[in-house]
Amino acid sequence: MPRTGNVTRKAPLCLVLLVILGLGGCSLFAPQVTDPVAEPVAEPVVEPVVETEIPELPAKVEPEPVVKLPAPPRPPPVAIVLTSRLPAFLDVADALASQLDDARIFDLSDESQTPVAVLRAINDSDSGAVVAIGLRAATSSVAMAESPVIFAQVFNYQDHGLLTEKSRGISPLAPLDAQLEAWIKLDPSIQRIGIIIGEGHDELINEAQMAADKHNINLHVRVAHSDQETLYIFRRMAQNIDGFWLFPDNRILSARSIQKILETANRSNIAVAVPNESMLGMGATLSIGTQAKDIADTIARVIRKIYSDGLQNVPDISPLSAVRVVTRDNVEVVSR
Repeated sequence: MPRTGNVTRKAPLCLVLLVILGLGGCSLFAPQVTDPVAEPVAEPVVEPVVETEIPELPAKVEPEPVVKLPAPPRPPPVAIVLTSRLPAFLDVADALASQLDDARIFDLSDESQTPVAVLRAINDSDSGAVVAIGLRAATSSVAMAESPVIFAQVFNYQDHGLLTEKSRGISPLAPLDAQLEAWIKLDPSIQRIGIIIGEGHDELINEAQMAADKHNINLHVRVAHSDQETLYIFRRMAQNIDGFWLFPDNRILSARSIQKILETANRSNIAVAVPNESMLGMGATLSIGTQAKDIADTIARVIRKIYSDGLQNVPDISPLSAVRVVTRDNVEVVSR
């Protein structure tokens, strides 16, 4: 029975080996188990979503259509009527014609046609205005012209009824304040000035007095009615003045009276201011007159005013702005 006993002792060993192999197999072939204390896996970072406003696109702007304005109408031609071709008249006409698009010059001293024929030709034309330079041209134009009339170089316009519903004038004198200022600059010793003028020039006398007051001048004013009375008044006035302001009033002046006044003034050491430099050769001290260009500029402004606003909005007499002074020694002073 020994064989039976050996088998019994070997059975537990086989069983132990199977158990060990089974355990070993489990450890060899089973998946690895991680350590329960291992580091936790970090969660993914989620970036915040920022909402961005999308700007609206500007609406498409269509360009405005270009409107082509019609060209302004061409101003009508201007008829310039001269009393004669004296430089005092012709210089103004030439200066004015250079500023106008269309100007036609008519000379009343041309014996080939009468003033009536000249004005009829102007009325039959398309002239928009008539510029009359000098007394004869002014009286003829105001009497016969159908277009508005602007007259110039006329001192006693009041005596001839030249201001009407269809006519206006340009001052025959440079501003008196500018005249007196220029005179004093050339001769600061002047303190007492005399004026002899005909009737109807109250506005001129007031303007002269205002200028004299401004420059501290003692002004002596007398009214005369003839050239003989003018000469008489001047001889009495000469004792109280050191300057004499001669205005172009042909109603109270003549070539003889002017010559006598200048002779008396030179003997009495009285400075004489005259309105025309041609009188310097007669013994005058200085001439204080107008400028042709200034007269032309003023006429041109009046014409434009008539065309734009109508004659009713133009003053009766438009003032000048410049003065031209020439001394006996041919020293010329121009001021504005």
